[in-house]
Amino acid sequence: MPELPPGALDGALVIYTDGACSGNPGPGGWGAIMYFGNKTKELKGGERETTNNRMEMMAVIKALEAIKPSYQGKVVIFTDSTYVLKGITEWIHGWKKRGWKKADKKPVVNKDLWIRLDALNQSRDITWQWVKGHAGDIGNERADALAGEGIPRDR
Repeated sequence: MPELPPGALDGALVIYTDGACSGNPGPGGWGAIMYFGNKTKELKGGERETTNNRMEMMAVIKALEAIKPSYQGKVVIFTDSTYVLKGITEWIHGWKKRGWKKADKKPVVNKDLWIRLDALNQSRDITWQWVKGHAGDIGNERADALAGEGIPRDR
């Protein structure tokens, strides 16, 4: 796992997410693996026509939506998507101030998913972490495999 502050994972719900696309746009899948204590939960799904960035976002959204409402503890999300990480931790503040417009005054791409993710992010105590993809991290590799499994095969 990447280096975290001491105690960051103590009792936290740890989530790894990933998205995949066969063509961009094209059929895509998302996957997430959730670890809490000695329990593991895997999630996956997909869409027939989508983009890789949308699948990266859906993985996080679906994982956060799968958390029991009664859980009020820490959540640590590992993503290999700088788009998701920077979008939710940096860029979103400016987008909202500018009425969901980017600095170049063009509309924010995937606004529908950013609004969903923003609401989920604000409702939880989340630490966001980037992890290098395809580098042997077990959680990231499993999320990647689940994303691949989520891609619809029938066209």
